[in-house]
Amino acid sequence: MPDGLVVIDKPQGVTSHDVVAAVRSVLHCKRVGHAGTLDPMATGVLVVGFGHATRLLNYIVDHHKTYEATIRLGARTTTEDAEGELIAWPQQDRDRVRAQVAALTRQTVEHAIGTRLTGEISQVPSAYSAVKINGKHAYDLAREGQEVVLTARNVTIDRFDVLDIHEPDTHEGTRDIDVRVTCSAGTYIRALARDLGDMLEVGGYLTRLRRTQVGAFSIENPHVLAARCEERTFTTRDGRQETRMRARLDATKEQLLDAAMTMGQAARMTMPVVDVSDRQAQDLRYGRSIDISVDTATAAIAHPADGGEDVVAIIIPDNTMPAQSRPTVVFPAA
Repeated sequence: MPDGLVVIDKPQGVTSHDVVAAVRSVLHCKRVGHAGTLDPMATGVLVVGFGHATRLLNYIVDHHKTYEATIRLGARTTTEDAEGELIAWPQQDRDRVRAQVAALTRQTVEHAIGTRLTGEISQVPSAYSAVKINGKHAYDLAREGQEVVLTARNVTIDRFDVLDIHEPDTHEGTRDIDVRVTCSAGTYIRALARDLGDMLEVGGYLTRLRRTQVGAFSIENPHVLAARCEERTFTTRDGRQETRMRARLDATKEQLLDAAMTMGQAARMTMPVVDVSDRQAQDLRYGRSIDISVDTATAAIAHPADGGEDVVAIIIPDNTMPAQSRPTVVFPAA
């Protein structure tokens, strides 16, 4: 079975799992996974690994990410994004909110962001997030009508730039702003939209979200494969006809593999790498430590005499033996 990573441009309307299923269908293999879930409403970079490269995905998940989004100020929804139901303002607040939204300036918005929504911040995830509570996703509990109380967590917002502030929608009393956010893993952009709206005392929710980068994996890469949505009608076990959206890749197996990164390329884009000798490669594959010092998880790569790269293992510091490293993940010989 082949091994590698491919960057998929996820379309709106399907889950990240649907994209994994599409890749699995093209490659005809079961060992496929992704690094970092995107909501059905979101589009953009989804890093998909197959074969032994799935062992790299846990390291990619922790990379910082960049998003482009549109925040609608002047309104709120139950899910903090466009998929939720609008929450009506109390009568006494409607005129005030409309007036404040109309008077908003770029400087006012940027000041609010700069003072409280950049750097290390404390963020409460959305009640409709994938955070688990006693083994169940928060969004499942919320949809069941249960009260969801999530604790705040620290996240890092590297950049939160206002790209454009649109003219007010005088009919709806709202105003859209386009933003770009670079942030640590675990940050909820929906929650940023909610919190910005609360800070400005006008409410806010997310209407568009596109992930443009995960670590070194960019939507600008010429080898990105675009997936698309299509309807699929099927019969349930009880005989009912149902229609749902699914992801589809218009690529053959050969085209997908041509667009994919090899194990060596994928490792270099994921973490630091060190070159190891054939003897060190053998030691690592037997679970032994080697005389190489690393500071963090690092890919050990051998270079066989017949050419190419052989990703041997992911190594970490051996705390029992100074200046040595031990394997934490071992890959079979290429």
